[in-house]
Amino acid sequence: MEALALERKQEQNRELRVRLEQLKKERNAIILAHYYQRDEIQEVADFRGDSFLLAQKAAETDADVIVFCGVHFMGESAKILAPGKTVLIPDERAGCPMADMVNVDGLRKLKAQHPNAKVVTYINSSAEIKAETDICCTSANAVKVIESLDAEEIIWVPDKNLGQYVQNQTGKKLIIWEGYCNTHDMLTVKDVMEMRAKYPEAEFVVHPECRPEVVAMGDYVGSTTSIIDYCRKSDRRQFIVGTEDGTGYQLRLDSPDKEFHFATKFLVCPNMKVNNLKKLVKCLETMKPQIYVPPAVADRARTSLERMLQVR
Repeated sequence: MEALALERKQEQNRELRVRLEQLKKERNAIILAHYYQRDEIQEVADFRGDSFLLAQKAAETDADVIVFCGVHFMGESAKILAPGKTVLIPDERAGCPMADMVNVDGLRKLKAQHPNAKVVTYINSSAEIKAETDICCTSANAVKVIESLDAEEIIWVPDKNLGQYVQNQTGKKLIIWEGYCNTHDMLTVKDVMEMRAKYPEAEFVVHPECRPEVVAMGDYVGSTTSIIDYCRKSDRRQFIVGTEDGTGYQLRLDSPDKEFHFATKFLVCPNMKVNNLKKLVKCLETMKPQIYVPPAVADRARTSLERMLQVR
């Protein structure tokens, strides 16, 4: 029975992929997929990447329609950077708990307490928060963004773990908001110690959204993309991976001869995983749900995103 169900699923996916290609041509659409998406989504994407790469692709594309397979704030960023495009998301319920941990009123109060401070916002945030921001960043360029600022005070929102890491790397004092990624923050020292005992030859590669004490254990610390690049280029054959398990698709694709062991079975973002191939096809058929950002908010948020893209 299981074999039959698997065969039916594979046939359904083949049909969906054929339909998807038809719709992409009809709509002049491009599919952007975050590395944390299901394998079936990453397989059909025109571009796979982290938040930074996908923001660049959204800003540069000549497609009429962008389908952003990620969470809601990513679709918002695409719409802000490409206001003339139609931006779709397969499931509008794909939110981000960390993005919800910071609110406009709270940020404005913090800005009032530190009127000379520059505000740096992690891209994992709403358009309204980006509109209150001087410059955005991703985990891939956060250190460079902070180093680019000539400011005595810097307000950092919303991820406290990434903020602590960036503060340690740059030596700059940050006023850090108390948000965090539910998925990355779940990884503990105990988890890593148990995996190291099980795989003593493996290197531990870890995302800076994890807790500081976990990050301190890393043989390599970096953004999702830099972890993927590091593992591909490394001579090591085994890795313990401290980031969301969707990354395994690209890791295995790049290095089929290497072993990747995720540091805990709980490194799964449920919001990223609500998108699937069937929903992807349906959103292109119906042209909804569409991402909408009020123009006044988008104009202010665009400045902070464009400044981020200019940092080298």
